[in-house]
Amino acid sequence: MAKMTGKQMVIEALKREGVDIIFGFPGGAIIDVYDALEKDGTIKHVLVRHEQGAAHAADGYARASGKVGVCIATSGPGATNTVTGIATANMDSVPIVVFTGQVPTALIGNDAFQEVDIVGITRPCTKHNYLVKDVKDLPRVLKEAFYVARSGRPGPVLVDLPKDVQNGKAEFDYPQEIKLRSYNPVIEPHGKQIERAYRLIEKAKRPVIYAGGGVIISDADKELRALAKAMHIPVTMTLMGLGGFPGTHELSLGMLGMHGTYSANMAMANSDLIIAIGARFDDRVTGKIEAFAPLAKIIHLDIDPTSIQKNVKVDVPIVGDCKRVLKKLLDAVKDGGRPAEAWMDQHQAWLQQLDAWKKRHPLTYKEEPGVIKPQNVIEKLYEMTKGRAIITTEVGQNQMWTAQFYKFDEPRTLLTSGGLGTMGYGFPAAIGAQMAFPDKLVVDVAGDGSIQMNIQEMATAMEQRLPVKIVILNNQFLGMVRQWQELFYDRRYAATEFEMTPDFVKLAEAYGAKGFRATKPEEVDDVLSKGLEAEGLAIMEFAIAREEGVFPMVPAGKATTEMLLV
Repeated sequence: MAKMTGKQMVIEALKREGVDIIFGFPGGAIIDVYDALEKDGTIKHVLVRHEQGAAHAADGYARASGKVGVCIATSGPGATNTVTGIATANMDSVPIVVFTGQVPTALIGNDAFQEVDIVGITRPCTKHNYLVKDVKDLPRVLKEAFYVARSGRPGPVLVDLPKDVQNGKAEFDYPQEIKLRSYNPVIEPHGKQIERAYRLIEKAKRPVIYAGGGVIISDADKELRALAKAMHIPVTMTLMGLGGFPGTHELSLGMLGMHGTYSANMAMANSDLIIAIGARFDDRVTGKIEAFAPLAKIIHLDIDPTSIQKNVKVDVPIVGDCKRVLKKLLDAVKDGGRPAEAWMDQHQAWLQQLDAWKKRHPLTYKEEPGVIKPQNVIEKLYEMTKGRAIITTEVGQNQMWTAQFYKFDEPRTLLTSGGLGTMGYGFPAAIGAQMAFPDKLVVDVAGDGSIQMNIQEMATAMEQRLPVKIVILNNQFLGMVRQWQELFYDRRYAATEFEMTPDFVKLAEAYGAKGFRATKPEEVDDVLSKGLEAEGLAIMEFAIAREEGVFPMVPAGKATTEMLLV
């Protein structure tokens, strides 16, 4: 078996794992891997302008494609700049592999130039990480990194590569399979638990399916749709679950939780059975935990056993892959022999009640003469794209308005930072998604605050000739924090008002992109049309109502039934 250098092993492993694109920024401690990458010439490298952008782009690529995203950075500040992107991927269960350069092993611990303990720094926010000290271990570590990242509950894995390991030589014995004694994800559900779950469903009069991001990660959207349709059970989704069930379906209740729909939150509060699928009962969904779903028994299925019983008591836990579990539940429904009409009759009164709640308080907003409403911009965006675009968002009001007013019918069409709430995520994620799908329309919905956090990636998008579209909802505020200050801090707008924002149209032109601006409601359609049809990268800026809020809203510490409405 021929010997390889460590840097050659990295390139060979990437090819064997099917990696064709990586995002990165070079430096002295990773220069040898870059040299091997250039010599090989078969893997496309996307040069970002900041390492955080590389991590988010790899994340966006992974979420959109379902593949493992890859990014690369040098040691020290290059490595630490990836941490926010790694933590973002970790909270949302996104499979990425991050390669970082490191000082030679003999210098580790000596405070060498651009040395940091990136393994120690990222231990709390990676699924696993490695410091490779011997080039002989590298083939196994590389194989394990991709296996751990994509299997079970996916997540980020970091591989730290000292310079001497990159240049050392050893045989490239790349494992065919990986077996780790301490890591054995349970894929197949236990039959008895499926039976127990079906018995609860069989008796329920007011069931609700609560679908999270696990539905999308396991490609279980078709099974979820079939289950809901077969038993006429309404479905509500988390932010991460949007697109896992069609937003336009008659059984859809939309998003639940802090900024969820009235009907979704009322459904959870009055349900007698919650079927939680690939969701984790986080605080944004439950609100005041003591008041959450007081009448309901709970079935919770998830591939991660640590997510079950973590926040709420569960009556029937089912550990397994969402797709496999839903298939087993569908088999149980079929074996049960009850016709669809019987399920419909059993749930008819419940569905009528839900319909009444939908009509009583639909998602809405107040029109104002001469003022652009952000909700209207999102509605128009949905109409013009016919709901077929890949939408990324930043974080804050722009994110919530998008979740509420853009109807996601397909999985992997909303890419957003859910768990960590990372401002600056959306634009580099859009770059990653566009690299994965060059022929699809990719739109980043942003606020004027968050877009500036990674605005430097305009250069990356232009260099790669990516036709990403950016919709900026500009209220000259850090809008979500301002909304909290308005409601709970007597309108003391501490450090949330921007006295200076750039001219985003001129900024677009400075990068060689197209820029369009709307300041009146009658200009919205024209700006969206021009921006979406423009060749290449385009910014569409909308001067929106400055103090517009996101409603419904559940105040912190309140029950989800205590919603502030428009």
